[in-house]
Amino acid sequence: MSKILFKNASYRTYGELPTIGSRAPDFSLVDTELRNVSFANWMGLRKVLNIFISIDTSVCGKSVIEFDRIAAAHKDTVVLMVSYDLPFAHKRFQEEHELTHIVGLSAIRHAGFGENYGVQIVDGPLAGMFSRAVVVLDENNTVVYREHIEDITTEPDYRAAFRALGIKIDE
Repeated sequence: MSKILFKNASYRTYGELPTIGSRAPDFSLVDTELRNVSFANWMGLRKVLNIFISIDTSVCGKSVIEFDRIAAAHKDTVVLMVSYDLPFAHKRFQEEHELTHIVGLSAIRHAGFGENYGVQIVDGPLAGMFSRAVVVLDENNTVVYREHIEDITTEPDYRAAFRALGIKIDE
């Protein structure tokens, strides 16, 4: 069990992030066109999973915009934005900010993602939502990087995530 910080209080999450070197658990999530998707939709591509509480919070939104900027130069890598937000919220945010290099995914229809990835918040005011984390996978869905961000008001380490794939990013 991990802990996260929110408004100077500590809360628990269910389980732990998948370990480096392990095969990432497959999932079924809902994209912005209301289709069920899984790893099979991105076979052969490297994947960056940006997991967060809500697209409508400032830090989460900022991370989605930054990941879109970085992803533009890396066609062999798909960047998946995962939250409990409705697919409509993901789509609205992408359209408002003209984001075209990320994929918004919602867990609304499928239980298990939060538990399988160790990000399900189990207590406090955000119980049931996902904590902030980044999990990076190679083209075979092997975990090559993971970051569970303790303070949910902190952005992820974008450079470290892409460095795990051998990619150097500009500022």
